[in-house]
Amino acid sequence: MAEKNPTVTVTRKLPDAVESRMAELFDTQLNRDDAPMNQAALIAAVQTTDVLVPTVTDTIDRTVIEAAGPQLKLIASFSTGVDHIDLDAAHARGIMVTNTPGVLTEDTADMTMALILAVPRRVIEGERMLREGKWTGWSPTWMLGRRICGKRLGIIGMGRIGRAVAKRAHGFGLSVHYHNRRQVHPDVEAELEATYWQSLDQMLAHMDIISVNCPYTPATYHLLSARRLKLLKPHAYIVNTSRGEIIDETVLAQMLGSGEIAGAGLDVFEHEPAVNPELLKLDNVVLMPHMGSATEEGRQEMGEKVIINIRTFADGHKPPDRVLVTEF
Repeated sequence: MAEKNPTVTVTRKLPDAVESRMAELFDTQLNRDDAPMNQAALIAAVQTTDVLVPTVTDTIDRTVIEAAGPQLKLIASFSTGVDHIDLDAAHARGIMVTNTPGVLTEDTADMTMALILAVPRRVIEGERMLREGKWTGWSPTWMLGRRICGKRLGIIGMGRIGRAVAKRAHGFGLSVHYHNRRQVHPDVEAELEATYWQSLDQMLAHMDIISVNCPYTPATYHLLSARRLKLLKPHAYIVNTSRGEIIDETVLAQMLGSGEIAGAGLDVFEHEPAVNPELLKLDNVVLMPHMGSATEEGRQEMGEKVIINIRTFADGHKPPDRVLVTEF
C-alpha cells in the first residue's frame, strides 16, 4: 500500500489493548458500542476504508465486496475461519484476505474436551437440578451417566484443533480415531496413537463419541447429513465446536429427542445466534453460546495477528496469514 498510515475500519469491539494499539498505528475507526454492522453499514465502510477488520458475525459477501472502493486492498479478518467472506469475489477484485490461524487451537480443544466430558456425565443436567432444588441426596441409581475411559472417539478433521483434541482425549483413556481428507503423517499418528478411517461412514458407525473439528466449506455443509447421522449408534454422543452448518441441525434435534442419539454438546449452531427451539427442550444436550475460543489470551493473540497482517501489508510485504485456499 502506498499510504503510510492506512485507514482501518473495525466492525466489532475488540479487547481494549488491541484497540489502543491499532489506534496508535493506523487511522482507525472503532465500533465502540459493539453493535453488529448490517449490510448497508458494511458497504459504507468498504467504500472509504483501506482495510476492513471483520469478525465471524459479519457477512462479507459478493454484494459487499463488489461495492468496495478501489482503495480497499485488505480484509484482515479477526477470525480463524473465513467462511463469512466470499474469497472468490475478493480475489477477483484484487483484495487480499488474512485471518488469525493457530491462536485458538488450545482454547477450542479445551472446550471440546469439556463437552466430551460434560455430555456423557450429565454435568449440566445435574447442576441444573441442584439449583432448582430437585436434589434430595445421593442415590445408587440417580443421574447415571456413561464412562469416558475406554470409549472410541472419532475426530472429524485432523488439523490443528483435531490434533489438540486427540492429545487431550488420550489422557482421558479414550481410543482416538479420525477421518480427514488426507491421512496425516505416520509420525503424527504414532504420537497421537490415532487410527485413520478413510471412510467417514464406517467411522461413524463404530464410534462412541464424535467430535467435529473440520472447517466449514461448501464441501462440508451438512457433512453430517440425515443419512450419516443415522449411522451412529444409539449410545453415541456428538460434540461440535467447529461450525453449526456442518451438521443437519433439524435432523440432529429429532434424533436426540427420539433417543436415536444419546446426547450432544454444541458450541455452534446452524443459524446462530438463533438456536433450534427443539434443542432447547432437550436435557441430553449441552448448549454453549459459541464460546469455545473465548479466552482473554486468545482474543489478545488474535488482535496481535490482525495488527501484524495490516502492518506487513502496509509496508508493502506479504502478510504472514494470507488466505490462499480453504481445505478440509
